[in-house]
Parts: sequence; structure tokens; C-alpha cells
Amino acid sequence: MSDSIEGATTAIPRRPAAGEDPAKREQILDGAQCVFWRMGFDAASMNDITREAGVSKGTLYVYFENKEDLFAAMVDRNRMRIVNLIREALEGDLPLEETLLRFGRTFATHLCSDKAVKGARMVLGVIDRMPALANRFFATGPNSGPMLLVSYIDRHVKMGDLAEGIDSTIAARQFAELCMAGLFRARLFGAMPTPPSEEEVERTVRSAVSMFLKSYGRNQPV
Repeated sequence: MSDSIEGATTAIPRRPAAGEDPAKREQILDGAQCVFWRMGFDAASMNDITREAGVSKGTLYVYFENKEDLFAAMVDRNRMRIVNLIREALEGDLPLEETLLRFGRTFATHLCSDKAVKGARMVLGVIDRMPALANRFFATGPNSGPMLLVSYIDRHVKMGDLAEGIDSTIAARQFAELCMAGLFRARLFGAMPTPPSEEEVERTVRSAVSMFLKSYGRNQPV
């Protein structure tokens, strides 16, 4: 009698096809990020990235077409991280003011971080030669937070927490700018060499929430 069970099959794990291994892709992106941060976009080469990532040049080109493709993928990866954090800040049943504070802290802290500032500086350096890359960076970075806030504002207009007649897109952009007032541009141009302290972020964001609610809170003129 056979010891096997009739009909049973043993699944053999399939090796990822070329360009499909997520761990290898992350390994390459980690290496690329280190090189970009250290050398800047223009000075970085694909050879530098292969050495940093510990992969062959052939493997690198299986996953990414060129340096611009690599940088865009790195931007997208960082975007997803901050988008998930911002979504988390906007979820739940906390009062409107507390949720706006959570959003503002998350957004301002990320945009003023070393990684975000270095990325913005690199993009500004190549904007005339690669406008599409700059547009992608803007859409997936500085503009992603406000766009996530739009639906939240619309929802609270319907709930009666915010005044009717708000242009939610403009309101979201205004609030995001207020949360970074005096912080992001100072970081971008080197007037603030290190990220702002938690106290600085808190003070700025609380002021932003106060101004936002005074302008758009229920029973306030729009």
C-alpha cells in the first residue's frame, strides 16, 4: 500500500522571474537612495548604485531602465510611506480638531525631514532638463497630503462640522501650507539646517488648525 494520500500534491515554490523579486527590488532602491542622498542626482551613476546595492549591472537593468526610472521609483516608494501615515492620521472617529492636528504634525514632520528636503533639492536641480520628473515628485510628495485631505474636508462639511460652500481643494492646500509656514522653505534653502523640533512643529500646526477653524468652522463666513 502506498503511504501517499490519494490526490495530495506538493506545491513547489516558483522562483521569481527576472524583475519580479520584491526583495531584490527593495535592495536596489535602498542602495540607490543612499547614493542619491550622498552624491546628488547628477553625480550619481548606475555603477555607483550597483556597488551600493550589491547587485550586478545586468540585474539592475532588469528592474530599472535608467537612473531617472530609479529615482522616480524611489520617490513613489517614499510617497506610499507618507500616504499611509497621512491616511492613518485622518482615519478614526477623533474630533475634527484633533484629526487636523494629527495630519498637520505628520505632514510637516515628513516634508521637513532630511530625506524629503534632499529629494526636493535634487529635483529642483534638474527641473529644466526633466520637467516630467519634477512634476511626478510634486504630485507624489508635497501635493499628496492636501489631496488626501480634500475628501476628509468634504465629509465634515456634510456632517456639519465645517461651513457649507467651502472649496475643499483650496482649503486643503491652504491648511497644508499653514502647517509648514516658516519651516519648509527655511529647510529647503538651508536657513534651518536641521529638522524643526517637535515643539516647533506643534506650535506651527496648532496655529494652522486655529486659523483653519476660524475661517472654515461651522457658522463662520466663507
